[in-house]
Amino acid sequence: MPLSRLAALYGVATSYSPSPDRTVAASDTAVVAALTALGVAAGTPAAVRASLAARETELRERLLPPTVVSWAGGTPAPESVPDEGGSGPATPDGTPGTAGGSSLEAALAALPAGTRLSVLTEQGEVRETVERLPTGVHVLEAAAPDGRTARAHLVVAPAKLPAPTGRTYGLLVQVYSLLSRRSWGMGDLGDLTELTAWAGRALGAGFVQVNPMHAAVPGAPTDPSPYRPSSRRYPDPVYLRVEDIPEFAYVDENDRERLLALLTRARRLRESVLDKGALIDRDAVWELKREALELVREVPLGPGRRAAYCDFLAEEGEALEDHATWYALAEVYGSDWTRWPQGLRDPRSAETARARAELMDRVDFHSRLAWLTDAQLATAQRSARDAGMDVGLVHDLAVGVHPGGADAWAQQEVFAAGMSVGAPPDAFSVQGQDWGLPPWRPDRLAESGYAPYRRLLRALFRYAGALRIDHVMGLFRLWWVPQGRPATEGTYVRYDAEAMLAILALEASRAGALVIGEDLGTVEPGVRETLQEHGVLGTSVLWFERDWDGTGLPLPPESWRADCLATATTHDLPPTASRLTGDHVELRERLGLLTRPVGEERAEAAADVGEWLALLARLGLLQGAAGGVSEQSEEAEIQAVHRFLLRTPARLVGVWLPDAVGDRRPQNLPGTWDQYPNWRLPVADAEGRPVTLEELAASPRLHALMEVLREGGATGGPEPTA
Repeated sequence: MPLSRLAALYGVATSYSPSPDRTVAASDTAVVAALTALGVAAGTPAAVRASLAARETELRERLLPPTVVSWAGGTPAPESVPDEGGSGPATPDGTPGTAGGSSLEAALAALPAGTRLSVLTEQGEVRETVERLPTGVHVLEAAAPDGRTARAHLVVAPAKLPAPTGRTYGLLVQVYSLLSRRSWGMGDLGDLTELTAWAGRALGAGFVQVNPMHAAVPGAPTDPSPYRPSSRRYPDPVYLRVEDIPEFAYVDENDRERLLALLTRARRLRESVLDKGALIDRDAVWELKREALELVREVPLGPGRRAAYCDFLAEEGEALEDHATWYALAEVYGSDWTRWPQGLRDPRSAETARARAELMDRVDFHSRLAWLTDAQLATAQRSARDAGMDVGLVHDLAVGVHPGGADAWAQQEVFAAGMSVGAPPDAFSVQGQDWGLPPWRPDRLAESGYAPYRRLLRALFRYAGALRIDHVMGLFRLWWVPQGRPATEGTYVRYDAEAMLAILALEASRAGALVIGEDLGTVEPGVRETLQEHGVLGTSVLWFERDWDGTGLPLPPESWRADCLATATTHDLPPTASRLTGDHVELRERLGLLTRPVGEERAEAAADVGEWLALLARLGLLQGAAGGVSEQSEEAEIQAVHRFLLRTPARLVGVWLPDAVGDRRPQNLPGTWDQYPNWRLPVADAEGRPVTLEELAASPRLHALMEVLREGGATGGPEPTA
């Protein structure tokens, strides 16, 4: 069919497989919508035929795809194309060319014989050969004998990302949930800095993994989810420790009384969470911090600080100006740019330029916040490394951004209009999922040499020892859902995974940082193997590690993969105490989320836990048994779970910080919105009493669990074998 052929040439799937033995056809409506979002006319049979003919002609006549990839250390390529040039690079399904890039080898093979090549390197050097190029994003030029010329972005990347130096363990925590007696009602970067210094020195931890610190969409109320941000490139100033800003100490005497009043209100807000059981109120925290930051901003920067700020502005350039302009405009017109006056919806319009000039004071305020937050994040990472951590902070990259936010406004040309990212129907969600995040257009990424993606990674690696990529399968393909349609009526759109991985390897290697891919759930064949080949660590969660192709029983530790972060749970799953006791079933029953009788759910959950506890007992990990597995205390069972993780060859072992004090409440309960306080709970003990950072540091239960990790040799131990 012409539509299927056209879709294949743009990387749009016409079917998908929810399980290995089942294939489902994507609707023509979804395919046409995806093509339309890619700028391809496909609304009628005539339009499809015309677009197909145009695309085939384009692919046949072009010399180079927009981006090509060469892996450093690979087979050297010739400086000109030999006589046996091929007909064109092929996609995985055999069709020539796609919207993405290709390997340099394939691109050269497709060029006419005698084509001359030259390279302008990222360092500004002109090369007449493509051999032994330095890593970077260069410009490749081709001149064919028939007079045709072409330019392409040439990504030269190390074939493998940095790897852990041995094995280590660390803590996993949602920063907002970690309150100290100095925070303002939610955890902040001062608390994170204290945590890294303490965990590195007192516990021997090698890393602290945190939630996405991306800037949120302001609102009333603000969406508390860190996975639907306004911007992924800039951090959220709500996490600032205001007192740690150097200018705080020099606030004018006339403003000092107002500042002290704000500190008093902040103390009451903190106490309402820690002592009275209130939820974390992000909006209330930001209201206080914003007012305090306005006062602090009135203090003139010293010469050195002014120079540092100016350097930051110059380095960030237009991207920061756009970011700060969006926040300034949002104060006037609301936080959804699609509802702003027409002229302001375009960041490059004359109307936006005039508004920016009129709001320059507010633009500067939001630019200053980005600078201050960036600096405090860098301080937290330095604190981690100074404390002896091999890795330090592990930051989290969300899948996408809010459609009404700053990134979607400033980078409209690279987002697919009218589409949303989600997941197809599967055994866990028969209706599929729509995450409400606009996807990047693979064609526009390739045309830009993946510039938005490069800038994003570079910004995050600036203060990260490692980066966790949420839904790492999105480097290969994403489920696109037409806006206004159910998630069942979507289809997959493929990205150039080789180029996405090359950019990732390039930026990670420059930063000397690890990369961890969240590869849980349904993963298409070959993806995990490709990620492992390039050094991307996976994510293995205890309860999901079973022999799914055989007995279905828990996977013994020696059968786990080595190249992964191994944990007992995550922010989207029940804490370990909740799973061991079955509390997670009771919670879902109270909220009306069960799809089967509660008795069946309880029995299945108990059987699942029973099988794991039986394995732990057989391995002799349930220490202190007084008469069988059933008599083990909850605390001993949690310790046994982590002893098991140490038995695996996993290079990184993560401890969910709430597990260390017996917290039973998940930070996020998928499938809920207002039924459950997602992303608003402080770390608490088994009784639900909030536990401060100071109390964590003195907790006998926490230290007993950490001693299990230390005795197990997780930190500084030998390189594990696969």
